[in-house]
Amino acid sequence: MAVVSDINIAREELRARLAECRRGVGFTGAGISTESGIPDFRSPGGIWSRFRPIEYDEFLASEDARLEDWDRRYKMIAEIRRAEPNAGHGLLAKLVRGGRFSCVITQNIDGLHQRSGLIDRQLVELHGNGTYASCLSCQKRHELDDLKVEVDEGRAPRCKACGGLLKAAVVSFGQAMPEIGLTRAAEETDSCDLFLVMGSSLQVQPAASLPLMAKRAGASLVIMNREETHLDDLADLVIRAPIAKVCESLI
Repeated sequence: MAVVSDINIAREELRARLAECRRGVGFTGAGISTESGIPDFRSPGGIWSRFRPIEYDEFLASEDARLEDWDRRYKMIAEIRRAEPNAGHGLLAKLVRGGRFSCVITQNIDGLHQRSGLIDRQLVELHGNGTYASCLSCQKRHELDDLKVEVDEGRAPRCKACGGLLKAAVVSFGQAMPEIGLTRAAEETDSCDLFLVMGSSLQVQPAASLPLMAKRAGASLVIMNREETHLDDLADLVIRAPIAKVCESLI
């Protein structure tokens, strides 16, 4: 395992790994988006340290819980909309569009990968997407701005098509992870030759098991994260430097 913190050395090491790659996979966590100005919601001072979790079953059962959840979602979307994709997002978009990476798997719900140029089929959003809502009954997409009047009037929004409950399209506490997304993530990971982690502490399961799966399948593992992770010893390269700084000249 090589651990690099110098930005210039890290850039050249990453460039060399990418040059050898034929079918890579990107994997992103909160750390790539904090460099765009989005708070890590799980860290001290983040939303989940300031508010109690709202379990999925509680959301289904209680109008008060639904309104509390919606209030948080609008606080989150205000943070998200102030942010812009950074060079880390840009590099991954370039690698996917150029055919060197098959996809990006993300734990993030902020939509910055789409804003960097990726389309939905090039992404696996394991925890969903917080920039829009979907109907829990018919899955119809709804835009958040169209629903705010109802929330401001004290009503949890319902689907205009079927009357079902609407919820931000994220995986809530106690809600099952999307099987289709998990299956695709595993398939992409199992067939890649380079697994590139950007900004994940690799603590949240089951997503955090993917780098280990990649290594077992014979892929190279590169971890870019400010802090140490429990998989660093398995990595071929560990970069502890700002993601955007390392990536900006590689786009």
